[in-house]
Parts: sequence; C-alpha cells; structure tokens
Amino acid sequence: MSMPFYVSPEQLMKDRADFARKGIARGRSVVAVQYAHGILFVSENPSQALHKVSEIYDRIAFAAVGRYNEFENLRIAGVRLADMRGYAYDRRDVTGRGLANAYAQTLGTIFSSGGEKPYEVEIFVAEIGDVADDDQLYRLTYDGQVADEHGYAVMGGAADVVASYLAERYSPGLELADALALAVGALGHSADEKGASEDRVIATDDLEVAVLDRTRTQPRKFLRLRPARLEQLLGDRGGSAADQPAPDAPGTSEADGSPAASDAEVSAVEESQEPAERDGLGPAPAPGDGLAGPPGDEPPVAPPLG
Repeated sequence: MSMPFYVSPEQLMKDRADFARKGIARGRSVVAVQYAHGILFVSENPSQALHKVSEIYDRIAFAAVGRYNEFENLRIAGVRLADMRGYAYDRRDVTGRGLANAYAQTLGTIFSSGGEKPYEVEIFVAEIGDVADDDQLYRLTYDGQVADEHGYAVMGGAADVVASYLAERYSPGLELADALALAVGALGHSADEKGASEDRVIATDDLEVAVLDRTRTQPRKFLRLRPARLEQLLGDRGGSAADQPAPDAPGTSEADGSPAASDAEVSAVEESQEPAERDGLGPAPAPGDGLAGPPGDEPPVAPPLG
C-alpha cells in the first residue's frame, strides 16, 4: 500500500484560494455605486435570462460574479431565509447584515471543508435605508470574508483597473444619470497588453442595470432599468468629432455608393412615421384589430358560422 502524498494545510488553502480567484477573474465585473437616492448596480451581461443582479427582499438586493449555478443557489437560499424570517417574526427583522452573515458562514464552511471544491463566486449584499447614511453595502469573497464597502465597490474580472477608474472620478451624492455614466465608463475602461489605458463603449443592450431606489412609493425598492431607459439616462456617449469616421462624399451612401437622401427628405420621412415606429417599438397596431382602441371598448365579434 502506497503512502498518500502529504500537503500542508497552508498549501492546501492557498491552492483552493488560487482556484477560486482564477474562476472569478474569468467573468465580467460588477460595479455597485451609491448615489443620492439609493444604490446602483451595473454589469456587462449580454444575456437577458441569466441575471447577475436580483432582488432578495423589500430593501435588499443581491449581485454576484463567478459560476452562475453556484451563486444562483446562494440567491435562492437567501430569498428563502428572508421570507421565512419575515413571515415568522417581522419584515423589519430581515436585514442586509443578517443575510451577509448567513452567506459568510456558508461560504466559509464550503471553503474550509476538504470534501468539495470552493465556490467560485463573489457576492454583493446591499440594503438601503431611509437616508443615504443608512445604506449598507457588503462584499463577500469565496472564503467567507465580509467587507463593509462605502461609496462604490467592484468585484470580478479586471476589478483593480475598474476600481482605480472609480477612485479617480467618484464623488458622493451623485445623481442617477451621473452615477450610471461613471459606472459604465469604468466597465469600459481596460488596459491593453502594453499597460496603456483603453476605453470602449458598451452597448445598452449588453448592460444589466438595477437600482435600489428609496424614492419609490412601493415597499419594494428594487427596480431594473431597461435599454430604453438606459439610453435616456446615458444620452450621447460617442467620442469627440475627431474620433468619428469621416463623412462620405455628398450625394452617396456608405453602403453601395447610391445617391443619399437629403436632410429635407429624411426629415419628411421621420415626420411621416408613427411615434411608436420611430422609437424602435414597431408600427402602432391598426385601429381595427381590437388592441389599439381606448380602454373599455368591446373587442370585435366574429360573424356567426354558416
């Protein structure tokens, strides 16, 4: 019988930590920014079904990076814990600090046990209060460590580069539009192979954005921001005129060299379109299809058969 290889506890923990860190770094970053009326979460996530940011309870939100199946299990466990505690006691007894402690115990137990691999996840647990000073933002790492963040926080991906961008430009009390522009700019800020800074513009369809907004009248303060709303808040994010491509010669189009429409013709076409069509929502329903009539109209009745 051969003797098993001996590995010191220090080396074992180091190997498990390196394994978890590498898995987390392969994902895209998530940014949390405190603004004047709550907490903003922004992530580059092209998927419309697999969310990194979710609601846990009335004033509590959850964000994560890493393996989706692992942090989704943690999210579901947090929702169940919050619901049971709020039902058994009182809704005010469900706090972000309590959930952060529960997550820390779970992650710490999994990391220190030798029977299974550590979770490749990092987590944000955020709770908003009645005023900005009562807002809480906790960051939990793969080994169960908890950090109380203030102002902003970044996890996953190139977290160091994104955090340095935020550190240079963040100021307390930002409005939502300013905080969103700052977070999106930080996610698009990266370093090339030579170490030089390189910025890119992230399309609104590739952004997952949610807020905990204390100004909402509903008890539930969590709200997702859809692409249409993001375009309104972000506005024109294009570069300067020098960065834009040179315009084509007058009278030709970019695609095939055919004569291009004049500004007057373009304006006439835009004015002739319905508002819903210009906004990218498709043509408005026809008046007679039973969908565009005012509330209370009876739907059309089919003629009798035979």
